[in-house]
Amino acid sequence: MKKLALLATALAMVSGSALAADMPVKAVKAPPPPAFEPWDIAFGSAIMNDYIFRGITQSNHKPSVTAYFEPRYNVTKDVQLYVGTSFESISFPNRAAAEVDVYGGARVTLGAFAFDVGAWGYLYPGGTCFNGAAATPAGVPLSAECQLNTLVNGNVIKKDLSFFEVYGKVNYTFNDNFSMGGNVYYTPSFLNSGAEGTYASIVGKAIAPSAWFGTSGIGMYVSGEFGRQWLGTSDSFYGTAVFPNGINYADYNTWNIGIGFTYKVFTLDLRYSDTNLSKGDCNAFTSDFAARGNITASSGTFVTPINPTGVGSNWCGAAGIVKLSADLTAMTNLK
Repeated sequence: MKKLALLATALAMVSGSALAADMPVKAVKAPPPPAFEPWDIAFGSAIMNDYIFRGITQSNHKPSVTAYFEPRYNVTKDVQLYVGTSFESISFPNRAAAEVDVYGGARVTLGAFAFDVGAWGYLYPGGTCFNGAAATPAGVPLSAECQLNTLVNGNVIKKDLSFFEVYGKVNYTFNDNFSMGGNVYYTPSFLNSGAEGTYASIVGKAIAPSAWFGTSGIGMYVSGEFGRQWLGTSDSFYGTAVFPNGINYADYNTWNIGIGFTYKVFTLDLRYSDTNLSKGDCNAFTSDFAARGNITASSGTFVTPINPTGVGSNWCGAAGIVKLSADLTAMTNLK
């Protein structure tokens, strides 16, 4: 009797399983893919102890603040158009109020390659012309404004230093932890000096594995850049007695290396920057209002063919940079 009961139970289970298998199963609809949102806005700000641009201080080795605003349009997931503007506090020889940048371009991603092409305008409103009579070559007339303004060290500087560059960048991502790239910038008149300028550099970045910091949310990276700035001949405003039609600025190398720490939208970057420009050639290029030295042409400490006054600038030397920044995008941080 027990055997019959067990056999009946087994048959019922098999029959029930067969019936369940024969029952139609209602398909579960997959969730819709997230909607493609073409528009985005990136924005942020930073404070730093020194604003260094291609190895040269723009803030007289004093603290500087910056902020930017960048609307973006994603044509596809791999093609992005963008425009933007940024602001930096500066300390220029012509006493310009600030640096105001306007820029735009396109970013394209092809597999591990990322390309970026565009144009960048550097505007320096509120400047004043300084043109010391002692440093003006014979036969070059001084404007009425420039005759009234002189720098103690004899340097000269135009009222308007605004200029633009076109650029192209490429970056290759090897994996989640390492990438390298190159950049090229060109302008027909660097700092409105009349001298052509071409800047090219290679960059690299190594990101620490996320496992190093566990679940803390902290990230770390090491990055560096090596670049060369080629410069042409200025117009006659910056001419000397030997070169009345303009001076041929010295080309130079610049490099920087640093370590950064990230947490959510914040980045703390610690960096070393330097160039191979001499103090004399640095002064000729920057018209540094803080440059000092023996200004007698025959015995000046930093005399070079393009810097006959002999004053020397430390704006192009070694510098340590500490920068704290916050960077956000509307789609990621404001949803």
